[in-house]
Formats: sequence, structure tokens, C-alpha cells
Amino acid sequence: MVTEKVDFGLGLRPEHFEEIAANPGRVSWFEALSENYMVPGGSPLHWLDQIRRDYPMALHGVSLSIGSIDPLDTTYLDELKTLADRVQPMWISDHLCFTGLRGMNMHDLLPLPYTEEALNHVADRVMRVQDHLGRRLVLENVSSYVTYAASELNEWEFIAELAKRSDCEILLDVNNVYVSAFNHEFDARTFLRAMPKDRVRQFHLAGHEHRGTHIVDTHDHPIVPDVWELYAEAVRLFPNVPTMIERDANIPPYAELLEELDEARRIAEQVRRETAPKAVA
Repeated sequence: MVTEKVDFGLGLRPEHFEEIAANPGRVSWFEALSENYMVPGGSPLHWLDQIRRDYPMALHGVSLSIGSIDPLDTTYLDELKTLADRVQPMWISDHLCFTGLRGMNMHDLLPLPYTEEALNHVADRVMRVQDHLGRRLVLENVSSYVTYAASELNEWEFIAELAKRSDCEILLDVNNVYVSAFNHEFDARTFLRAMPKDRVRQFHLAGHEHRGTHIVDTHDHPIVPDVWELYAEAVRLFPNVPTMIERDANIPPYAELLEELDEARRIAEQVRRETAPKAVA
């Protein structure tokens, strides 16, 4: 079992399998996309097993659809549990959203109405998933482009209360907070400050595409300065939370992602120095 410190990680992408295996170091852990490895065999599982021997691993899914009104997909949960038994991940995460209706997967992360009814519904489903997997679930805030007139809570109130009611944890995607704050004109720092400190398990960082009137969460660009600045605030509020950089398209060379990861390290270290107790003479 790997026991090294888990602090700064990357998303595990096929483009980098060989380089990761041949050049260990500089990354303390990886996050694997669950659905890519929920298969009986083949090359993806071969590489996952090989890399898992050298690094701690987290599993991150996109198809749980925890907010859907469709019944929970027990076949999906069984396959996810089988993968978790194989990988022994540090945690399993997915998104606080729904991905389709009546059995149709729209392959998008659709936001929920933030109502008491939805909160009760999702909390019940989270607890059932956690019972099925035998572990806590970590849920990520999504980027959004529309809101619901029916909403009774704001997003950060909904997430904080869900964590309390269901005993789940939070994957705080700093880029998603920034994107949604711009799109819906709220204060991103208000969102961060509302997160319960004992529930934030992980940070995500990523790039996006700014289209003037709105921002699209594309995960295909470098991280922008404003998101780095918001990340520094997140580190002040939630010290020692593992950080991971996502890139899902326009995958750059591995060395370029390592440079971004070094920037995350630099910011976290700077915040640590600024917030460290001052020595008393």
C-alpha cells in the first residue's frame, strides 16, 4: 500500500500513461475517471493497475446522476464497487447534478433546482449510494449556465446542508465556483466561505473558455490568473486539502501539466507562510 503524502495530483489520462510509468515523482496522486475503467479487462485496466502500484488513487465519475428522479442504477453501482475493490481508492467522487431522464444519458452535468424537496430527495439517494459502496461519497459542485425560478436556496446553502444531512463530503471545484459566479453574478468568495470546513475533501482546478457574456467550463485551457487567485482563498479557508488539476481536452504534454501543478504548490506554500503563527520573542 502506498503511504506517501497526498497533496498535489493530476487527472490520469491515457496520453500520459507511459510517461507516468517511466518517470515517477513530482505528482503525489492521480484521479482516474471511473467509467473509463469499469470494464472486465483490456489496456486501460492494465495501466491503471500498473500506476496504482506506485501512486495513491481517487476515483471520479460522471454518470452517477445523483440528482435524477430515475431509480438509482444498481448495475452501475455494482460495477463501481467492483472497481473500488480493485483500486482501493482514497475516495470516490461524482457530481452534484443529474445527467439525464427516463434512462437517457445526455452526457452533460445538469444543475438541480435548489429546493427543500430536491434536498430531501438527493440526501436520501446519497445515503443509499454510500450504503451500497460501503464508503462516503464525495460530491462536486458543477458549473452552470441556467438557474431555476423554483429554487428556494442558493447553491452553497444547498451543498452545505446536503453534506450535513447525508454525511457526504465535498469536492470543491474552484474553477466551477468561478465560472458559475460569473455566469450568475454572485460573489465566489461567499460560496467558498459557506462550505463546511470539515467536509471539503478535495480541490479541483481547471481551465475554461470565456465568451464575453458567459464562461463555458471546457477543461481544455490553462488555469487563468483569476482562478489561481480564488484558489489561494480556498487554501486559506481549507488548509491541507489535496489539490488536483483536470485537463479533459487539448491535452498538453505532461511537462506542461507538471508546471501548472508546481504553480499550485507555490500558491499553497505562499498561503501557508502568510497564515503561519508568528513566533513570539
